[in-house]
Amino acid sequence: MNIVVLVKQVPDTYSERKLRDDGVLDRDATDAVLDEINERAVEAALQLKEANDGAGDSVVTVLTMGPDRATDAIRKALSMGADKAVHLSDEALAGSAAVTTAKVLAAAIKTAIGTVEGVDLVLAGNEASDGRGAAVPAMVADVLGWPAMTHVRELTVEGGAVTGRRETDDGVTVLNAELPVVVSVSEKINEPRYPSFKGIMAAKKKPVASLSLADVGVDAGEVGLANALTTVTSASPKPPKSAGEKVSDEGDGGDKIASFLVGQKLI
Repeated sequence: MNIVVLVKQVPDTYSERKLRDDGVLDRDATDAVLDEINERAVEAALQLKEANDGAGDSVVTVLTMGPDRATDAIRKALSMGADKAVHLSDEALAGSAAVTTAKVLAAAIKTAIGTVEGVDLVLAGNEASDGRGAAVPAMVADVLGWPAMTHVRELTVEGGAVTGRRETDDGVTVLNAELPVVVSVSEKINEPRYPSFKGIMAAKKKPVASLSLADVGVDAGEVGLANALTTVTSASPKPPKSAGEKVSDEGDGGDKIASFLVGQKLI
């Protein structure tokens, strides 16, 4: 089984993040890390490989679109146990919107990774911590013409079919599809493994293919900030939380709380 995991290097959520004058996130102003939800996607791929690899022929490939320093995120995924990586890097990609990103990633899957006997499964995180759009995995599936399973908490592959369990506020949904399929996982799907020293050393020798837009057949004039379908027009800091309302219990505390809840339409 050939599994591709879409990964992304993002600004560390523990560092202060800010926008540039053009409305684009200033990625050079903060430390960069492999997005945590992507670590869970990599872990899901490795678990599937371990569960289905009786013949020893499963391959896990990580694919990222980003600048040169995104190789650090790639090495983290490889040190966890992924077999190889593809790094799509081109200056023209800077500022690309979600739709363009999905088209380019789909092109990379078709051209670069498709040489590995085709792809059976594409895994990704639900949403990147730097954008929170939660749309790219489904968009990639649409471009590829494959089924999409989103917000998956449990995942199994058996006999050429994928079963996913999705949990939402409305309940539990069981999803089924035939391979190939694109699956985005939730933060509850697993706890990613820590890279071992052996894994870190092995990652240095694993193959990383570097590709440009020309390599995947995408015109540079179709991507980038100038061709984005969305634009940030303004931004403001998140307002601080209000102090709330104190209730002094003078024998009528219960009535006051009930009145407050009624006013908030909570009861």
